[in-house]
Amino acid sequence: MFLIGGGALLFCLIYFFGRTIPLKTNTAPATVEPAAKGIDINTILAASRQQLNSTQQSRLSQLEASVVRGDVKEQQIKVYKDIAAFWRDSAHMALPYAWYTGEAAKLENSQKNLTFAAQFFLEGLRHQDNPELRRWMGFEAKELFEKALQLAPENDSLKIGLGSCYIFGNISDMPMQGIQLIREVADKEPANMYAQFMLGLGDAQSGQLDKAVERLTNVVHHEPNNLEALFTLADVYERKGDKGNAIKVYETVRKKVHEPEVLKEIENRINLLKK
Repeated sequence: MFLIGGGALLFCLIYFFGRTIPLKTNTAPATVEPAAKGIDINTILAASRQQLNSTQQSRLSQLEASVVRGDVKEQQIKVYKDIAAFWRDSAHMALPYAWYTGEAAKLENSQKNLTFAAQFFLEGLRHQDNPELRRWMGFEAKELFEKALQLAPENDSLKIGLGSCYIFGNISDMPMQGIQLIREVADKEPANMYAQFMLGLGDAQSGQLDKAVERLTNVVHHEPNNLEALFTLADVYERKGDKGNAIKVYETVRKKVHEPEVLKEIENRINLLKK
């Protein structure tokens, strides 16, 4: 299954999205992104295409030239999906996959598919270190969430997703605009753990560590297998200097995951905290 779940979610998203704009062999960034000009999809596709071998480039060119006649819209949807599958299965690059998936969803005007693509961008941007790339991903996610909300204007999960784009995507000088969207849902439905989780992440990001602990503790109480909430709670305790509680949370996580690399990282964190 392509979307990764379970204990490796956080680490695998970092890995997968981190290599979307690949690095040259000398580890310098691919020459695709003067910061003043920002990043756009042409930049991303050009950088990603440079990493393909000749067979992959030939296959991609065939796919891109596939629309010739007939029902252009339906054919375009199919081609976008085929190209998305190529970037996912053959090239293993997430952003071209996400973009073509989103473009297909826009043509289909399907709430389900728009939501899937929007959430994929949102999950990726929350673990993306490059600020220009994170901002681009934020705008892509925002557009997809807005289109989905046009089809389902009362959908609280879509409102939370849209608000999260403002908090984590740095797409506005007024991140409170996003927080307010999520708070409206949380105030109406305090037991909505998705809203509480996103607000907790926002608190952690903005340095409001006590609030973050309160919200994230509430989330893991109601969702004890929410591993990202547990990882984030442990990190917040570390940032607060509360080593004892950080260790307790990491020990809880250790019982819930089985991936060797994740377990090794947890052991390293616990050992460092015990020093």
